[in-house]
Amino acid sequence: TVPGIKFGIAFCEASGPALVRYSGTDQKLIDLAVGNAEEIGAGHVFIIFLDGTFPINVLNRIKQVPEVCSIYCATANAVQVVIAETEKGRGILGVVDGISPKGVETETDIAERKSFLRKIGYKL
Repeated sequence: TVPGIKFGIAFCEASGPALVRYSGTDQKLIDLAVGNAEEIGAGHVFIIFLDGTFPINVLNRIKQVPEVCSIYCATANAVQVVIAETEKGRGILGVVDGISPKGVETETDIAERKSFLRKIGYKL
């Protein structure tokens, strides 16, 4: 939905050969996706790295893929993935996305937020 974006995607299989499958248009982003998928090591998990767009611009298209059950986050922030491990394998419990709030927005903050969202094509 966004021409010219770069991406790397990796998917952890949960059965059969149980490989990390990958695709993309940019080797650096593919390598990031594969490395993170290997580190997470949980079955039926996919990770996408993007360049040239904001996650919000592709999120709805990803949600429309029938095989996608849940999306934990779509962010440009640094994240931490909370993982549980049992004798069967690993699973994601959740994601820590960004930092804790520092306060409540002011009228100036509201205007800046709306301006930014319009700039990236996400209208209020």
